[in-house]
Amino acid sequence: MPLRSLSLIAFLVFAGFCCAQTSPIPTASPRDTGIEGIISRAPAHPGPERPGIPNSAPLAGATFSVMGAAGPVADFTTDAQGAFTVSIPAGHYMVTRKGQQKIGRCGPFDVDVVDAQMTRVAWQCDSGMR
Repeated sequence: MPLRSLSLIAFLVFAGFCCAQTSPIPTASPRDTGIEGIISRAPAHPGPERPGIPNSAPLAGATFSVMGAAGPVADFTTDAQGAFTVSIPAGHYMVTRKGQQKIGRCGPFDVDVVDAQMTRVAWQCDSGMR
């Protein structure tokens, strides 16, 4: 009987230690994978460059399609500052503007996306102004 009581006490102590242990510290979740950046257009005004006046401007409200080897992966639209962020898996992509205008040129842009990081880009489109 004493051996049985001692075994029961040992078991309860062991079970108490197991339940009292804290779980391991969670690792930080990996960063998003994708593309982020700014798209601008130049020239921003007709005629020659003028001192003190920027020759490029943000490409606001433009929609782009991200194409992978198997076809479309995602779409994104630039904000008022020409900035965008799109989460996509790692791989090689071609980014094209949807509704490409007849005047000017914007892309296509090639980009390689690495796993667990945002690939930063700064792309410039030709506005077609001269």
